[in-house]
This record gives sequence, C-alpha cells and structure tokens, in this order.
Amino acid sequence: MIDEAPFGGYAPSMQGPCEIEPELALDAASERTFCPASRRHYVLLAAILASALGFIDGSVVSVAMPAMRADLGASLADAQWISNAYALALAALILVGGGAGDKFGLRKTFIAGIVLFILASMACAAAPSASTLILSRGVQGVGAAFMVPGSLAIIAKAYPKEERGRAIGIWAASSALTTAIGPVFGGLLLSVFGDAAWRVIFAINLPLGVLAVAMLLRVPADQPTGDRKLDVAGAVLATLAFGAMSYGLTTLSAENAGSGGGSAATLPLILGAILLVGFVAWERSRKAPMIDLSLFAIVPFSGANIATFVLYFALSGILFYLPMLLIAGWGLGEATTAFVFLPLSVAIAGLSGPVGRLSDAVGPRLPITAGSLVVALAFGGLAAISGAGIHRFWSGAFPMMVLMGLGMALVVSPLSTAVMTSVNDEDTGAASGINNAISRIAGLMAVAAMGAFAAHRYASAVGSERALVPGFGEPTSSALPEALEAARVTASDAAFSGIAWIMCGFCVASALVAWLTQQSKQAGPSGGAAAD
Repeated sequence: MIDEAPFGGYAPSMQGPCEIEPELALDAASERTFCPASRRHYVLLAAILASALGFIDGSVVSVAMPAMRADLGASLADAQWISNAYALALAALILVGGGAGDKFGLRKTFIAGIVLFILASMACAAAPSASTLILSRGVQGVGAAFMVPGSLAIIAKAYPKEERGRAIGIWAASSALTTAIGPVFGGLLLSVFGDAAWRVIFAINLPLGVLAVAMLLRVPADQPTGDRKLDVAGAVLATLAFGAMSYGLTTLSAENAGSGGGSAATLPLILGAILLVGFVAWERSRKAPMIDLSLFAIVPFSGANIATFVLYFALSGILFYLPMLLIAGWGLGEATTAFVFLPLSVAIAGLSGPVGRLSDAVGPRLPITAGSLVVALAFGGLAAISGAGIHRFWSGAFPMMVLMGLGMALVVSPLSTAVMTSVNDEDTGAASGINNAISRIAGLMAVAAMGAFAAHRYASAVGSERALVPGFGEPTSSALPEALEAARVTASDAAFSGIAWIMCGFCVASALVAWLTQQSKQAGPSGGAAAD
C-alpha cells in the first residue's frame, strides 16, 4: 500500500501508435503480449515515471504543508482538504480507473490519467489561493485514479510471464528509491529556496509526465480485454459518501467549533452515513459491482482489510501531522523533517523479501501481529516525546520512526499476501483493488478526524492565550514573547501526543484483528474459514 517511483529519458517518436512495423507486430504476437520485446523498456520506464508522480505528491505535500499554509494563508481545515481532495478522488475512483483500463485499453487509459494529472499539477503550481489549490488537488486525484492502477497493470500486460517478475522487481526497487528520495528532495528545496518553492514540487510533474507519455507513444496500443461496464453511479455514491463524512469531520476543528462548527458537522456526517448505506445497497444490487461485497464473507479477507484500515489510518495520521509538529511546532527545517520518511521506505525495500519468505513459512498471522505491535510501540514513543529542538528529533523522533519502519516492513508484504491468498485466483484482481481503496480511505478519514482532535487539544492547552498564538501546525510569522512561545510549543506537543496515543491504540487493534482472523500457515482460499 505504499505508493510508487524515478526516471529515465528517451526522445519521443513521430511514429503514431498504430503504425507498427510488420516484423514488430510478429514479434509481439510470438511473445504473447501486445508490446514487442524491443520496446518493452519504454513501458517499464513510463510506469516508473508515472509511479514517481503519484508518490512524490503524496509524501512531499506533508513536508510542504506548513510552507503552503504560510504562502497561501491557509487554515488547518484548508490544509486537511489540500490533502483530502486528492485522497478522496483517488480512493473513490481507483476501482473505476482499473476497470477503465480493461474497457478502453491500458495504454490509452494510462496516458489519459497521466495527462490529466500533469495538467492538474500545473494548476496546483499556479494556485493563487487555498481554495484553488484544493480544487486542483481534487482533479489531480481523478487523474491519479486512472494512472496509479495502470502502472503495474501495463507492465504485467506488456511482459510475458517468464520476464514479468524481473520487470516488476525493477519497478518495485525504483519505487522504493523514489519513496526514499522524494521527501528529502522536497525538504531541501523548501529549506534552500523558502516557502514559495512548494510550487516547484508540483511543477516538476510536467517534464516527468511528458516524458512518460512520450515513451508510451513509442509502443503499440493494447486491445481492451472485455466489454466491462463501468460503475459510474457507484463511484459517484462513494465520492459523495466519503466526501460528506470527510467534510463533517473537518468542520469539527476547533477553528469552527466556537461558532457552531460542532453542530454544522452533524448534517454532513449523517448524510455521509446514509450515502454509504446507499452505496452498499447499490453494489449489492449489481451483477458486476465495482466492489464484490461477497468477498467480505471470507473471514481472513475481511480481517486483513480491517487490519489494513486501522493500521493505515494510524500511519496516515502520523505521517500527515508529525511534519506539522516538527516544522511549525518545533521550528525545524523542511530538509531535516523530510528524514522522517526515510526509515519507512528503506525498511520496506530492504526487508520485504525476507519477510515475504517468513510469511510463506509461518503464515501471515505472526508477522502482521508482531509488526503492528512494533508500530504501536513506536507511536507510543512519539507520544512521550516533549520539548522542541534538533536534539529531540535525532534522539527521540527519528529513532521512533526507524522502529516504525521496521514494524511496517513486517506488515506490508504479509498483509498483501493475506489479502491475495484468501480468495480464489479469479478474484485476486478485485481483492487487490478493494484493499488498495481501503488503505486510501483510511488515510482520508485519518487526516479529517485527527485535525479536529488536534485543533481542540491545542486550543485547550493554550487556554486564554489562544488568540495570541498561531493555530496548530501554523508557522509563526514573527517571534513571540518567551512565555507565549513556550506555551505554543507545549500545546503543539500535547496535540500531537494525543494523536500519537490514539494511533498507538489503532495499531494494537490491528494486531488483535490479525491474530484473531489470520492463519498460522498459508492455506488456499478459505471460503470463510477462521484462523487456526
């Protein structure tokens, strides 16, 4: 569930997508894929580039959020929506995006997603206000919903089975590299060039995206694989449901609570719940639903997805609000703060192979349970840290993030394995799509819900001095008197500590769910069998 990765460079060809030489067409046919062997590297490089687009924006935005707030005058609620507009569109439409690849052809859908993504990125880079940036981020999420599923799918379709594993391995390694480098690059950029440099983070998507499209135009178009109908109505219901709930949770922030924000949140939360019930009813009534709800009758599958939701809720909440604490609360630089993302990517890249083999040997129950508890320990450690300063970062926050990375490395591969092995072979695509969407919805809900909690706890800790200090996660525009600065730092610590303790509890819940629902040894599709 960790998003993707780097670059390469080839000049675009003037040859059209349908103008394929006869010998290349014969080569493709002989290899049983749509893409000739001599051009498959274009597919791989394009997939790596497109994955890089999705991940860089997903991670660097957290580091850049205080700079965006300072440059645009954005509130905490605005910051939540800058993240959630993208996450909402991606989570609600990602299954539709995967289906579109089957219906219209992977290359065509992939290119369309990339083009929309980079156009929206340019709008983000030029956004004059927080509201414009939020709208542009939503459009960016729509593009990502058609781009992200295509990156791995087009590799699988372009390469024959005997070469597919190596190609996917290269793609995964590149993804890990970008996961590690992306936030550090963004942090350095902001530290050197100041708050306005956040726009470059979006603008860099233009050359990367154009290069990806140019390489895809050098390969023939694949043929659609079926006459599948897209569940547009289901996607609309899901978007409205999660959008209403996210809006309701965001309006619970302390910034609005004083003027009736709490009561204003009630209606969208109720409406969101009603729409979610309507979405479930709609999916149950369809012959070819966007989400096959019958899969949730399988206990290991349901358990793995519940564990996914609570664990990624915790992870997303920490990764979104920790940079706010470090940059706006403690006054650390973006370049230093960006290092909190390194342990996660490095640990997953280095340990996924051995952990995957361990999961094959002993089953997913033990590694998921143990990994979730290690992450819980890390988040409990973050909750106990107080007081600002670079020494607090290197002696406290960073070691806890290393521990978190080790815990997540124990979870990621076995969790994916648990999802995929709990269903029949013909359902693995649907199972993977559902699990991916659930992890993204978890992040959406975490950012929305925890903002309200953080703002309330921060305001309570500041007390009567509330009007004299910036809000939680908001950079200070000028030096504060010593007493007020101490109160602000203490309040920031209190707000994040509360978030971290909640997330610690979610990780413990993930461990409990995994222990109760997963099997001690891998088995075939259980059809609803409980854990051993």
